[in-house]
Amino acid sequence: MSTTTAAKLAELYEKLEQSKAPGNPKAIQKRKDKGLPTPRERIDMLLDPGTFVELGQLARQPGDASNPYGDGVVTGHGLVDGRPVAVFAHDQTVFGGAAGEIFGRKVAAVMDFAIKIGCPVVGINESAGARIQDAVTSLAWYAEMGKRQEPLSGMCPQISIILGKCAGGAVYAPINTDIVIATEESYMFVTGPDVIKSVTGEDVSLDELGGARNQAQYGNIHHVAADEKAAFEYARQYLSYMPSSCTEQPPIVNPGLEPETTPDDLELDSFMPDADNAGYDMHDILIKIFDDGEFLEVRAESAQNVITGYARVDGRPVGVVANQPMHLSGALDADASDKAAHFVRVCNAYDIPLVFVVDTPGFLVGVEQEKVGVIKRGGRFLFSYVEASVPKVTVVVRKSYGGGYAVMGSKQLGADVNFAWPTARIAVMGAEGAVNIIGRRQLEAAGDGAPALRAQLVNYYNEHVATPYIAAERGYIDAVIEPSTTRLEIRKALTLLRGKKVFKNPRKHHLLPF
Repeated sequence: MSTTTAAKLAELYEKLEQSKAPGNPKAIQKRKDKGLPTPRERIDMLLDPGTFVELGQLARQPGDASNPYGDGVVTGHGLVDGRPVAVFAHDQTVFGGAAGEIFGRKVAAVMDFAIKIGCPVVGINESAGARIQDAVTSLAWYAEMGKRQEPLSGMCPQISIILGKCAGGAVYAPINTDIVIATEESYMFVTGPDVIKSVTGEDVSLDELGGARNQAQYGNIHHVAADEKAAFEYARQYLSYMPSSCTEQPPIVNPGLEPETTPDDLELDSFMPDADNAGYDMHDILIKIFDDGEFLEVRAESAQNVITGYARVDGRPVGVVANQPMHLSGALDADASDKAAHFVRVCNAYDIPLVFVVDTPGFLVGVEQEKVGVIKRGGRFLFSYVEASVPKVTVVVRKSYGGGYAVMGSKQLGADVNFAWPTARIAVMGAEGAVNIIGRRQLEAAGDGAPALRAQLVNYYNEHVATPYIAAERGYIDAVIEPSTTRLEIRKALTLLRGKKVFKNPRKHHLLPF
């Protein structure tokens, strides 16, 4: 037993040293041979150098002196770009990173810390889920951790980073955070292939079941990074667009740059193809109408017909929703509606203004879309936009037809400022479809002259009906602008809207369609 101060310090140093690598030696060596970082090395990749303060380093399961310190998770706080962040990282070498009582207590405590001071929470996940040998205690603490996600949701940014294999509670918890980031070599699933085969008889590969790229296409992962370093860098970038909490403002970076029209701006005047059905990459527009050509895309691998991500306008973060003509001609479908609705709600929660860039023929039609609930899911997108009280600016660059016109930031749904390029087509539907309906009898009567008449009717529709000027005449479009002025017009609009206030309905909440 230690009796002197020196002996007590020596005992402390010994315990701290043991706590740095508490896991199974074989597991530690195996990971070392693969070049996999330790939990603390992962945390250091995320945080500003030298800022990590560990909490619960000497915590361990009671009842057995041989139980490892830490109980399979490293918790604490530090700084990202000088701002506080709470963090936890699973230790796969201790009980496979599975959650037990002390594990749960530590993670719950660091989440409570984030709630108290109002800072983001980043979870670094590599876990088999609930610890079987802890029985219901493990499940109880998963519930305790889950309970703390609700007060954090929409109050402080929550980020999950998936590394290695994650199952059960280790995927249910991340899916309830704001954003899920994973490396290409990661997997997430409720239960693994072996369990599925024993229960259902289905034979499925690990990659098909839970590979990061597949899960990204399913919409469960928001960003797939090439490696762990890239994953942590993406997390840092994401946080740079976020406030620490909903009571604060996001960081302002390099305001006042390029206050005049630039050569890049002028390129937009000749950008749009003359043919209405010609494709182009919407990213080529986005990088020209926001600060520094920067755009952090979110969910790039799912529902690629709509683009969501973050940019800056005069140094201030904005959320961007844009149609992508390269995929499904920019038509909206059920998956795109879910993707956009979630993104809009994240931006609104953290007071980040929204900019919609529109080129869509409307909602995708077909039996399959009806089966998967495009009505309901499209309705959720619409509701999310109406609910958003942040400044909202819309730019129609080409097609804005049907239900796509309405939900993609129309004035009637609550957009504050609506711009259109001269190339905009705003109507119930495109010329071809409209002529088929309203010109049907004329075409039938024209006989051999039908093709020429059709071309004439299509041209008339495009020139006199599907133009931005009818919408401008009725006040649905605030201004038809030169494409080269878009960046500066967005800047002026958002500056004007900076003090926007919306009366809050006293109800508890509205009801989304389910």
